[in-house]
Amino acid sequence: MMHIVKRKEMPLAQAMAIRFGIIGIALIVCGVITALMTGLNPIDVYATMIKGSFGSPRKVWILLQEVAILLCVSLALTPAFRMKFWNLGGEGQVLAGAFASAACMITLGNTVPGVLLIPIMLVAALAAGALWAAIPALFKARWDTNETLFTLMMNYVATQIVAYFVIVWEVPKGSGNIGIINQSTEAGWLPKIANNKYMLIVILAVLLTAAMYVYLTYSKQGYEISVVGESPSTARYVGIKVNKVIVRTLLISGAICGFTGLLLVSGSAHTLTTSIAGGRGFTAVMVAWLAKFNPLIMIGSSALLEFMESGAGEISTIYGLNQSFGDILTGIILFFIIGTEFFLTYRVVLSKKKEDTAHV
Repeated sequence: MMHIVKRKEMPLAQAMAIRFGIIGIALIVCGVITALMTGLNPIDVYATMIKGSFGSPRKVWILLQEVAILLCVSLALTPAFRMKFWNLGGEGQVLAGAFASAACMITLGNTVPGVLLIPIMLVAALAAGALWAAIPALFKARWDTNETLFTLMMNYVATQIVAYFVIVWEVPKGSGNIGIINQSTEAGWLPKIANNKYMLIVILAVLLTAAMYVYLTYSKQGYEISVVGESPSTARYVGIKVNKVIVRTLLISGAICGFTGLLLVSGSAHTLTTSIAGGRGFTAVMVAWLAKFNPLIMIGSSALLEFMESGAGEISTIYGLNQSFGDILTGIILFFIIGTEFFLTYRVVLSKKKEDTAHV
C-alpha cells in the first residue's frame, strides 16, 4: 500500500527555499511552545539567543572557534562516510590526539624549545589519531568486522586511558584534574594572531575545509573513495584495492581528528580532560549528514548547530530556565530540518492493490 522511492534531484533554489521555509515553521512552533510553557515573549527569547552568540566581539570569536572545532571533526569523518565506513569513533580519535599533545607539553615543555615543541606535538597528535582509527580499519579490511560498534567502543577505551593519565599528571595531587599546562611558560601553546587566541584556529579550519573539498572532488583518492562507497564490487572490478582504500581513508580521518585534539589542547583549553572533545565526535555525524558530506556546506551546518547550542545556554542563563528547555528548542528545530532532508531526498508513494479480474 505504501513505499518510499528516491526523488529526482531537485533544483538547488527550490530545495533551499523549502529548507528556509521549514526552518521558519520550526521557529513558529518553538515560539508557541515557549509562550505556553514559560509565558515569555518568543521574540525576546530569539533576540536573547542571537545576543548570546553575537552580542560582543568576544562572543563572536568564541562562536567562530566552536564552529571551527566542530567543522574540523566533521571534515575528518567525511571521507569515511563517503566510503560508507560508519566511523563513530571521532570522539576517541580526538581524545587520542589531545592526549598525545598534552603528553608532549607535560614531558617536553621544560626541555624542548617552543619552536620545536609544537611540530613534535603536531606529529604526535596526527599519529595518535591515525592509530586510533587504523585499528578498526584494519579489522574491517581483514575480517569485515562491524565498524560502527568497533569505532564506538574505541571511544570508551580512549576515555579511560585519558582518565588514568589525568590522575597520573594531576596538579595538585588529589585534585582530579591537570589544570592549565605550562601556564607560566606557555610552552606548547599555539601562537596568537593580533593578540587573538581564536583566530589561528579559525584560519586553520578554513584551510582544512578547502583542502578537504579539493581532495574529495578532484583527487584520484577522492574518486576511489566515492567508487568504494557506491559499490565495493565495482571498485574491485575496475582495479581499485578496496582494503587499501579503507585503511588509507581511515588514517586520514583519524589524523584530522588527532589534529583537532591538538587545537583543543594547545589552542584553546590548554589542559586535558576526558570531556575535552565535548561530544563533537557525535555532533559531527549530524553536521556531515546535513551537508550531504559536502565540506563547503558543512560550514553552514556547523554554524547552525553551534549557534543553537550557544543560544540555548544564553536563554537558560538570562531567564533562569533549565538548560533542558534550550535543548528542547534545539531538538525541535533539528527534527524539522532532518525531516525536511528526508522528504527532499525521498517521497512516499501510495499504491492500490490491483484486483484480480480473471474469470474462472
